[in-house]
Amino acid sequence: MILHELIDYETLRIIWWVLLGVLLIAFATTDGFDLGVGTLLPFVAKTDAERRVAINAIGATWEGNQVWLILAGGAIFAAWPPLYAVSFSGFYLAMFAILFALILRPVGFKYRSKRDSARWRAGWDWALFIGGFVPSLIFGVAVGNVLEGVPFRFADDMRIFYEGSFFALLNPYALLCGLLSVAMLMMHGSAWLVLKTTGPVAERARRFGSIAALAVVLLFALGGLFLWMGLDGYRITSDISPIGPSNPLLKTVTLESGAWLANYGAHPWMLIAPILGLLAAAAAFLTMQARREIMTLLFSNISITGIISTVGLSMFPFILPSSLDPRSSLTVWDSSSSHLTLFIMLVATVIFLPIIFAYTAWVYKVLWGKIDEKSVTDKNSHAY
Repeated sequence: MILHELIDYETLRIIWWVLLGVLLIAFATTDGFDLGVGTLLPFVAKTDAERRVAINAIGATWEGNQVWLILAGGAIFAAWPPLYAVSFSGFYLAMFAILFALILRPVGFKYRSKRDSARWRAGWDWALFIGGFVPSLIFGVAVGNVLEGVPFRFADDMRIFYEGSFFALLNPYALLCGLLSVAMLMMHGSAWLVLKTTGPVAERARRFGSIAALAVVLLFALGGLFLWMGLDGYRITSDISPIGPSNPLLKTVTLESGAWLANYGAHPWMLIAPILGLLAAAAAFLTMQARREIMTLLFSNISITGIISTVGLSMFPFILPSSLDPRSSLTVWDSSSSHLTLFIMLVATVIFLPIIFAYTAWVYKVLWGKIDEKSVTDKNSHAY
């Protein structure tokens, strides 16, 4: 037996679909609170010392947290080449805006305190806000567009044609998803600030985090209601082999009202994901009010996991539907790399992913503890 045939092709495709979800959730639950703190910066910190407290609450770990975004991008590139090609070309301007915003963040951290000028520091504070708010919004807008379908198609020779525009991405449902993403990461950022800081910063974070948690419950429920009543989903109407070739054009697909909810009827256990998304956000609100710091962060993580999982489970087996030519929609069964490639990548992942998890856990353990004004104004510290 050839070594890579130890795991069949169908199972490998499922494994990599799950791993992609794990990487996206890991990014949202780690770098997500960095983005949330950036978005909250103008609201939770009023003085220069307070802003430094908020910034240094994420200053020691934000660089490592970005690893998960890089890993997710690498997984898409290697495991799902058509998905990488369509999304990174079709969402080019959106990706560029995210990249520009993310570049502002390290520059803001490094240069903010280089000059003793209130105007200089205020400018970099707004750069840090942009670095948090813009990616949070655009990631959510992108998810909304994926649920609606992306205007691309494949020619018979598998060339990709994208016929959308940047401003077409900013439609009402996508903006609703964008606002949900912003509220979700603000909730998460608030939970982190409440845990890591003291004094006025923590109190303001608790107040804004409570509002954000309630917004998550409302916006997530509205998004689900719209999927049920107002947004057509996609359904495969022909035979498709889980071990077939990676050619999207070999199937037929139709749009149907409520199709994105069909998986929950066929597999009721999937309802765990949206229930967790709603209930954990509500629990985060309650624990913020009760000043249960660790529980708040835990429930915030669970809510994010539930919300992201809801998107993946609702769409399965689709990973990128096409509104222009439904037949061109990408699914788990027809858009992956080869059997051998997925197996080799899985071996590497089994070796290195636990190392990354262990190292990340060790870093958080070493850097655990609260940040206060005294620690950031001490001239002997290395605070931003």
